[in-house]
Amino acid sequence: MTVKHLTQTEVARRWCLSPRTLERWRWLGQGPAFLKLGGRVAYRLEDIEAFEAAQTRDATSTPQPSNADVPAAVTA
Repeated sequence: MTVKHLTQTEVARRWCLSPRTLERWRWLGQGPAFLKLGGRVAYRLEDIEAFEAAQTRDATSTPQPSNADVPAAVTA
């Protein structure tokens, strides 16, 4: 099984965010799970997809999950 890894830049492009936003989320302990590989940050595609799935809402009035890993910027 091949595991696909994304760079910070690739995730930022995927979500139309600044790479600095991902850096801030990591510093705050928020956002998707990440790996540190030899000093480099990588995101597993399965973790990114799971994080995206956790952001799914049926309506704007749907409450935000109580999970502290979800930054407000992603749910807004």
